[in-house]
Amino acid sequence: MAPRRRSIAIVTLILFLGIVVGTVAGEVIGILLPEGKVIRDVFVNATDLQVGPVHVNLVVFSLTFGFSLRVNLMSLIGIFVVFLLLRWYW
Repeated sequence: MAPRRRSIAIVTLILFLGIVVGTVAGEVIGILLPEGKVIRDVFVNATDLQVGPVHVNLVVFSLTFGFSLRVNLMSLIGIFVVFLLLRWYW
Protein backbone atom coordinates (compact mmCIF):
# COMPACT_ATOMS: atom_id res chain seq x y z
CA MET A 1 0.00 0.00 0.00
CA ALA A 2 1.49 3.33 -1.05
CA PRO A 3 1.77 6.11 1.55
CA ARG A 4 -0.66 8.99 1.21
CA ARG A 5 0.78 12.30 0.11
CA ARG A 6 -0.19 15.36 2.10
CA SER A 7 -1.13 18.46 0.20
CA ILE A 8 0.74 21.72 0.73
CA ALA A 9 -2.44 23.16 2.28
CA ILE A 10 -2.42 20.51 5.02
CA VAL A 11 1.26 21.09 5.77
CA THR A 12 0.63 24.85 5.93
CA LEU A 13 -2.35 24.27 8.23
CA ILE A 14 -0.21 22.12 10.54
CA LEU A 15 2.50 24.78 10.71
CA PHE A 16 0.07 27.65 11.27
CA LEU A 17 -2.02 25.88 13.93
CA GLY A 18 1.08 24.66 15.73
CA ILE A 19 2.64 28.11 15.82
CA VAL A 20 -0.57 29.75 17.03
CA VAL A 21 -1.31 27.17 19.72
CA GLY A 22 2.32 27.07 20.86
CA THR A 23 2.69 30.83 21.01
CA VAL A 24 -0.47 31.21 23.06
CA ALA A 25 0.68 28.44 25.41
CA GLY A 26 4.10 30.08 25.76
CA GLU A 27 2.57 33.45 26.59
CA VAL A 28 0.26 31.89 29.21
CA ILE A 29 3.18 30.03 30.79
CA GLY A 30 5.16 33.28 30.76
CA ILE A 31 2.37 35.04 32.64
CA LEU A 32 2.14 32.28 35.25
CA LEU A 33 5.88 32.01 35.99
CA PRO A 34 7.55 34.56 38.30
CA GLU A 35 9.53 37.48 36.84
CA GLY A 36 13.32 37.08 36.58
CA LYS A 37 13.46 33.29 36.33
CA VAL A 38 15.48 31.73 33.51
CA ILE A 39 12.74 29.25 32.62
CA ARG A 40 10.31 32.16 32.13
CA ASP A 41 12.74 33.80 29.71
CA VAL A 42 12.92 30.57 27.70
CA PHE A 43 9.15 30.62 27.22
CA VAL A 44 8.70 34.38 26.78
CA ASN A 45 11.57 35.21 24.40
CA ALA A 46 10.28 35.09 20.86
CA THR A 47 11.16 36.02 17.31
CA ASP A 48 8.77 38.12 15.27
CA LEU A 49 8.27 37.14 11.64
CA GLN A 50 6.80 40.03 9.65
CA VAL A 51 5.64 40.57 6.09
CA GLY A 52 4.50 43.97 4.94
CA PRO A 53 2.90 46.34 5.18
CA VAL A 54 2.10 46.40 1.47
CA HIS A 55 0.02 49.35 0.31
CA VAL A 56 -2.21 49.08 -2.76
CA ASN A 57 -3.79 52.32 -3.97
CA LEU A 58 -6.63 51.68 -6.43
CA VAL A 59 -7.72 55.35 -6.73
CA VAL A 60 -11.24 54.56 -5.50
CA PHE A 61 -9.99 52.85 -2.34
CA SER A 62 -6.74 51.85 -0.73
CA LEU A 63 -5.73 48.52 0.82
CA THR A 64 -2.94 47.71 3.26
CA PHE A 65 -1.80 44.14 3.83
CA GLY A 66 0.51 42.94 6.56
CA PHE A 67 1.25 39.85 8.57
CA SER A 68 3.17 39.34 11.79
CA LEU A 69 3.76 36.10 13.63
CA ARG A 70 5.44 35.66 17.02
CA VAL A 71 7.36 32.38 17.34
CA ASN A 72 8.84 31.00 20.58
CA LEU A 73 9.99 27.62 21.93
CA MET A 74 6.43 26.53 22.63
CA SER A 75 5.56 27.24 18.98
CA LEU A 76 7.95 24.48 17.92
CA ILE A 77 6.44 22.14 20.49
CA GLY A 78 2.97 23.19 19.30
CA ILE A 79 3.84 22.31 15.69
CA PHE A 80 4.96 18.88 16.85
CA VAL A 81 1.80 18.29 18.92
CA VAL A 82 -0.55 19.44 16.15
CA PHE A 83 1.35 17.26 13.67
CA LEU A 84 0.90 14.23 15.95
CA LEU A 85 -2.80 14.98 16.48
CA LEU A 86 -3.48 15.39 12.76
CA ARG A 87 -1.49 12.27 11.98
CA TRP A 88 -3.48 10.31 14.55
CA TYR A 89 -6.80 11.79 13.43
CA TRP A 90 -6.20 11.57 9.71
